[in-house]
Amino acid sequence: MPIKGFAFRERVPSTAVYLPLSTFKKENAMAFAFEKLNVYQKAIDFADRICGITSDFPKSFYFLRDQLNRASLSISANIAEGNGRFTKNDRKHFFVIARGSVQECVPLLELAARRGFLNPEAHETLKNDLEEISKMISGLINGLGKRTK
Repeated sequence: MPIKGFAFRERVPSTAVYLPLSTFKKENAMAFAFEKLNVYQKAIDFADRICGITSDFPKSFYFLRDQLNRASLSISANIAEGNGRFTKNDRKHFFVIARGSVQECVPLLELAARRGFLNPEAHETLKNDLEEISKMISGLINGLGKRTK
């Protein structure tokens, strides 16, 4: 029995096309401050690309697909959660976790490339994206030290 006021979506088939989040965003439609951060946008786009890429991994490598999806999503999730905190130390804690999730993605991508699930160009592009995201998160962390609150 449907719950009044709620709409249920049908399950998306695994052959769905994954589009960048920016495709669906309207100008000035962002409700949360962290959504305006370039590092958050890059991190969520990275996680979205990873979802698309890992959907083609063999079922026997579910562990790799799952861990890569979790680690990539953890980057943007911890940036968002850190921005919702009130103290510098709380914000820094979540930004450090986000940077750790970036590092976690590196060996997972390496294994995917070694197993032939990623071509060398895609592997290099994804690693470069992670390096850029990591530097941006480091900038967030370093910028916290310059704030008074």
